Amino acid sequence: MSDVLLLLAANFAGLIGIILILWGIALALRDVSFIDAFWAFGMVLLAWGAAWQAGFDAAHAKLLLGLTTLWGLRLAIHLAVRWARHGEDPRYRKILAHTMERRKWGWAKTALLTVFLTQAPLLFLTCLPAQIGIWASASAPMESIGMIGWIGAAAALIGIAFESIGDAQLDAFRKDPANKGRVLDTGLWRYTRHPNYFGDALTWWGIWLIVLDLGSGPALASLIGPVFLTFTLTKWSGKALLEKGLHKTRPDYAAYVVRTSGFIPWPPKAR
Repeated sequence: MSDVLLLLAANFAGLIGIILILWGIALALRDVSFIDAFWAFGMVLLAWGAAWQAGFDAAHAKLLLGLTTLWGLRLAIHLAVRWARHGEDPRYRKILAHTMERRKWGWAKTALLTVFLTQAPLLFLTCLPAQIGIWASASAPMESIGMIGWIGAAAALIGIAFESIGDAQLDAFRKDPANKGRVLDTGLWRYTRHPNYFGDALTWWGIWLIVLDLGSGPALASLIGPVFLTFTLTKWSGKALLEKGLHKTRPDYAAYVVRTSGFIPWPPKAR
């Protein structure tokens, strides 16, 4: 047990160091929006940090590392490109302005405490399945991956594909000027209002199933990861925050909400 705690402590210390460097970059840019891209890339770094400390050889470790890297790099690149094209996310601007007014803090302190040092522990918790799973796999390697592990891998790959397709469909929709102010309700967006969020959650539940294949101990220790991510996407800063703005800017969004599942893909209700 002390080994995994040391591994996690080293990973968290490294994460805080990187977060402080990114905060310095944000001060120079006067923009914190790029932290979204680091959310995904940071989990890749944590997974590789765990593998570097525990070892790369075990089958489960290789599978966890590969899936986390595939998911994280794809999403990080997608979000970085979006930030480069569109600049500062207005949601972050509002959050910073509101906190500065309420707390009477300066911009630098607000960015550090509200965005960067808040993201670090949340990112770390979400990535616990990959970190603990890689450690558990190296500590007591199994000869082969079991049925639960392969089901988890399949779920993670479906989640990555679902999120990727949803993001691509949304990008194509936004590029057409004729769609300004309209609601995307075709493709995967016909069955769920947030295919990207659903794909995210499915990916990390799949990764957690791979950890469950290693035993109940590692699975219970890392269960908070997918539970917290699902809560975040559905109740906290994901779906709930995004939809509040969409109701104001998309006249047809209320009708879309009535007929379309909020998270889990499901056939839409009749118009």
